[in-house]
Amino acid sequence: MKKEGLADILSSILVVIIGLLIGLMILFVSDAEQALPAFNTILTFGFSSMRNIGDVLLLATPVILTGLSVAFAFKTGLFNIGASGQFTIGSFVAIYIGVEFTHLPPALRILLAIVGAAVAGGLWGAIPGLLKAFRNVNEVISSIMTNYIAMFLVNFLIMNGLSFRGRYLLNPIFDQGRGTTTRMPDSSVLPNFGLQNIFTDGMRSSHINIGIIIAIVTAIIIYIVLEKTAFGYELKACGFNKDAAKYAGINQNRNIVISMVICGVLAGLGGALNYLVGTGLSMSTVDVLAPEGFMGISVAFLGLNNPLGIIFSGTLISYLFLGGTRMQVFGFSVQLIEMVISIIIYFCAFVSLMKLFLMDKSTRFMKPKEESR
Repeated sequence: MKKEGLADILSSILVVIIGLLIGLMILFVSDAEQALPAFNTILTFGFSSMRNIGDVLLLATPVILTGLSVAFAFKTGLFNIGASGQFTIGSFVAIYIGVEFTHLPPALRILLAIVGAAVAGGLWGAIPGLLKAFRNVNEVISSIMTNYIAMFLVNFLIMNGLSFRGRYLLNPIFDQGRGTTTRMPDSSVLPNFGLQNIFTDGMRSSHINIGIIIAIVTAIIIYIVLEKTAFGYELKACGFNKDAAKYAGINQNRNIVISMVICGVLAGLGGALNYLVGTGLSMSTVDVLAPEGFMGISVAFLGLNNPLGIIFSGTLISYLFLGGTRMQVFGFSVQLIEMVISIIIYFCAFVSLMKLFLMDKSTRFMKPKEESR
């Protein structure tokens, strides 16, 4: 266990280093003179002030939850590549409640937005779960399809709303001037509970709020559920050995659906916490899948699908992302910056492969010593 644990840590560290080195090579090819200053920004900007640390935690909030969504599926023998669609559905519900339910008290409205987003994400996650359980449809294929359905459905609802016989069931929340959803009122923003007084550079404060606390508590709860409860044991048993679980009397179909619903709840919650902030962030109607869902795959792999490890991997990836977005001051184009960040982030998905490589090398290294004994 000690050797495997060491391989886990080293594999995560090595894939990040390799991703950074490849990103540095691209910077050198593009502009050798500014490559090192830009690279230094990636490595140091996130820790350059308390405000930046707060921004890192703010960015980490949604990707920790989408990472948990992907990891929970992996732990139960499934591959939830539909976190992007579940995130999108949850985001829309949270924004709609925040914008349209202004007649409710702010605290109740925010709570309703969070719960509504989680429920909506769970229902959307249930679709590939039901197809997998009762029609044996591969969840990868069905969740990819639900990603695109969610994207186009939400874009339609934002611009046109939903009406029946001339009466709106859902009002349009489209701001034509900005091409996005209507701006979120200040009364629908998550409270910060004094965190902005901590994460400040003296002139400006981060928009950090209790979302990061919710994300961390959620990760701890998921860890306890998976590792310390009979319910979690049943879910993992289906993932480890379906035949043995069936022989033990575990309802496999039910657990598949429940697992995908929980995955959707986590991703939908991430969508709510991503938009219930005071940054003016709004959903765009551009036909692009939410990147937070796919970033969650790398976060899950880098965190070795451990809910507690995902807290750190999500924070690390957000740290690199924040520093990368500041490279434009060194003359690098936005497209190049996005490419470098993408390489660093998505290279993290090779952590499992790196772990196998390290385990194989360590076994070969130890074998001669064992034979000599």
